[in-house]
Amino acid sequence: MMKRRTWLMTGGRALLSAPVLPWALVGCAAPRMPVQVALNAWVGYALLHLATEMDYLSEREVRLQEFPSNTASMMALVNGQVPAAALTLDELLVVREGGVDARAVLVFDESHGADVVLAHPSVARLSQLRGRRIGVESTALGAVVLAKLLEAAGLNAADVVKVPLTADQHVAAYARREVDVAITFEPMASRLRSLGAQVLLDSTRLPGLILDVLAVRADALPGQHDAWRHLLQGYFRAYEHRQAQPEVAARLMAPHQQLSPEEVMKAFEGIALSDLAGNHGWLGGTQPRLLKSAEMVGRLMHEARLLDRVPDLTTLCEPTFLPEVA
Repeated sequence: MMKRRTWLMTGGRALLSAPVLPWALVGCAAPRMPVQVALNAWVGYALLHLATEMDYLSEREVRLQEFPSNTASMMALVNGQVPAAALTLDELLVVREGGVDARAVLVFDESHGADVVLAHPSVARLSQLRGRRIGVESTALGAVVLAKLLEAAGLNAADVVKVPLTADQHVAAYARREVDVAITFEPMASRLRSLGAQVLLDSTRLPGLILDVLAVRADALPGQHDAWRHLLQGYFRAYEHRQAQPEVAARLMAPHQQLSPEEVMKAFEGIALSDLAGNHGWLGGTQPRLLKSAEMVGRLMHEARLLDRVPDLTTLCEPTFLPEVA
């Protein structure tokens, strides 16, 4: 699950400076190609694989493309290699600032404990964070969680020592006492707990901040309405199947996640999947919930200098392709 969060802003700026290539160069009379969706092995995207395993998605309409990380998925989206990608909300905002009009057509999930701040037992309370060394990834998501942690503790950035670490370095750095605190996620979180680390803050206290979405390029929407509707109908059929038969669904998703079925079941405990009614709330109506989240995330990213400007959210939400609520 580490593959989800490997977006380094330095790499991102290089990515967004790359030329945008047309993702489909076919004439009007040419056969319609299936829409391509980039994704990686993050559990929040796994229902797309379940939909293919259950034959809820037709290969004539939709094809999933596996990438090793969200960074690679973003590159494919920005360069026009694919018209759609599964991304985190903060990553979608980076893509849009880079000049690509990409829109959220689906909210997969909200982090509900999967992202966590773990601390040495000597840091038992938020008030004891002052002067401590905090290990955090140099990502937009890491910056957002750090900002909320400092806000909760009543501190500013100068009151702590930020230690940039990639996710795979968190456990070793903690074990060597190079950091007192780590902003991390599974499976590193479980390993840190086994070393005695205790929870200071987790994403259950950060509602609306850490979301996964399906981002689609605006230039890929015309002429593909049936395919996008088919994709979302298949996705929500897979959602209902998992709700009814979670063990069966876990067995089908396990090979794609490179986890055991039991581990898949456990991984889902850290996220709150959004159902169809929830998606209409996130994306539709006069005040979509996603806009409020994006405003909050965009402000934090701007303050952390991860965005050059407060994002324009005018075209962020695209609820057109959601099935009707029964």
